[in-house]
Amino acid sequence: MNNSEERFQCLHEFVKAAKHKLNPNVWDYLIGATETETTLARNRMAIDTVALRPRVLNDVSKVDAGADFFGHRLRLPVFLAPVGSLESFEPGGGASVAKGAGAFGVPFMLSSVSQPGLEECAKASTGPKIFQLYVRGDDAWVDAIVERAIAAGYDAFCMTVDTAHYSRRERDIAKRFVKTWRAANSGMDHQAALSWREVKRFKAKYKIPLILKGIGTGEDAAIAVDNGVDVIYCSNHGGRQLDGGRGSMDILPEIVEAVAGRAKIMVDGSFSRGSDLVKALALGADWVGLGRLYLYGLAADGADGIERLLEILEDETIKALGLTGVTSFSQLTRSHVHIGAPPVNFPHVHSAFPLIAQGY
Repeated sequence: MNNSEERFQCLHEFVKAAKHKLNPNVWDYLIGATETETTLARNRMAIDTVALRPRVLNDVSKVDAGADFFGHRLRLPVFLAPVGSLESFEPGGGASVAKGAGAFGVPFMLSSVSQPGLEECAKASTGPKIFQLYVRGDDAWVDAIVERAIAAGYDAFCMTVDTAHYSRRERDIAKRFVKTWRAANSGMDHQAALSWREVKRFKAKYKIPLILKGIGTGEDAAIAVDNGVDVIYCSNHGGRQLDGGRGSMDILPEIVEAVAGRAKIMVDGSFSRGSDLVKALALGADWVGLGRLYLYGLAADGADGIERLLEILEDETIKALGLTGVTSFSQLTRSHVHIGAPPVNFPHVHSAFPLIAQGY
């Protein structure tokens, strides 16, 4: 048993270790959201109001929790979602995330506002990878980034579409904390001007699969698929953009209906447990993005922390699948979930880990 295995036996232990290590301003950036943080709370509420409907007397002695991803076989149907300034959580930043994801066997999605940059992170990777872009320039500027990502071997390209304006994150504002990585970030007018024109232009010019991150309605999902988008990424930016929005799991069913099998579907938003993955895939998602969760592992113990966190999540997932009565995610159907169950914990950023509040 290595050091990370000895230190971490439960997921909530990473949360405590990360808080102990991080600067208070960076910790608030990690756990915070916009204004009243209602959308953040609704992300967790939406997951908690979905209950599982287990079937029994099926042979579940062997369970495979894996999934396919653009020609790769994953150990879990998850990916590490894009996060700005990964280097503020651990010096290796995106390279450490790439190493941890590859060591375990899931993809990572690198944010264009994280260091050490797309080429260095690609070199650190041993598995599938995606590059995510915030548009900060004209068509020629975008093309240069896309071509670099293709040359570096990224498996897919993602455009974030829910950041036309930078939101009011009051944890930062109230403490007068100005993030250096945002202060140096110019060109946001290009993001605000982003439209379906740029999506059409991308699809006409490039063959690399295109993901649109930040789709929050069935209407926009349908338009995206009509324009040839390969993956619809259902996300509200972890509650960090529009306040007063819906939880991602509340949005997911209408996106699945609108897409109607014409594209793959990603979803993120407070997914923290193996049973959360079972719920999401039963409702039609193909892959689940982990955001804050893997950052706890990164802050606590770098690449090794990410790998160990994913091992625990895998163990939870295998048990959740078996106890639901299936041997793989492909056997899940909507009949395995009940929507509208009453939650038992008040939803907040760490409500998936009630033992923290009890001092464990």
